Amino acid sequence: MFDAILQWDADVLLFFQEHIRASWLDPIMQGFAVLGHKGYFVIAVCLILMIVKKTRRVGCYVSLAVLLSFLLNNVLLKNLVGRVRPYEAVSGLVRVGWAESDKSFPSGHVACAVAIAVAVLLVVKKKWPGILLIIYSIFMAFSRMYLGVHYPTDVIVPFFTATAMAFAAYLILRYVELHKPVRVMMLDGSSFREETGSAGEPGKGQAARTEDAVKAEDAEKENDGKDDKTDGDKV
Repeated sequence: MFDAILQWDADVLLFFQEHIRASWLDPIMQGFAVLGHKGYFVIAVCLILMIVKKTRRVGCYVSLAVLLSFLLNNVLLKNLVGRVRPYEAVSGLVRVGWAESDKSFPSGHVACAVAIAVAVLLVVKKKWPGILLIIYSIFMAFSRMYLGVHYPTDVIVPFFTATAMAFAAYLILRYVELHKPVRVMMLDGSSFREETGSAGEPGKGQAARTEDAVKAEDAEKENDGKDDKTDGDKV
């Protein structure tokens, strides 16, 4: 079974080389490689998203998803499996572009692209940005095989592992959002108290309690006014 998978991996790459490669496609496929090279572009995008206040929340989710995906795929699995690059192992396969310095399984380029796409799908209300990023991830996987630097299984597995890490990032940050302390100003404006958000949206419980306190103060003032009027009638 394992030998059959290895043979299929090699056959697919040789098919790409013989029937799909074209001189006009080479620079396009290498362009995808540049976008994922060493993670520089992704790091820049994450920093920009986190700096801009309007996109800071999305930036936090994307950054954590990318970080968890990198730790699982690039740090753990690559070193644990230690698979050599296909252009070093498949007879007759010629690499397009530069050689890669790390191991082959799984593809870090694809894992990063998928982690970003799923994180955006989970957080952003409009779905078209996430869908476009999923399409980008598919093209990234295609380019890695086209260039001869990854086996098919190298680019298929990250769609599952990176998706899992994006969901993990979502659950972690949602937990933090729902349980972070919220500072609420007291009615006299002189002090603050910290309370943990209740179930549902963060701060919803605090808002309700503050509104109740305002109503209680208004009722107390109204009662004080009635008492003063009663005392005046008595006099």
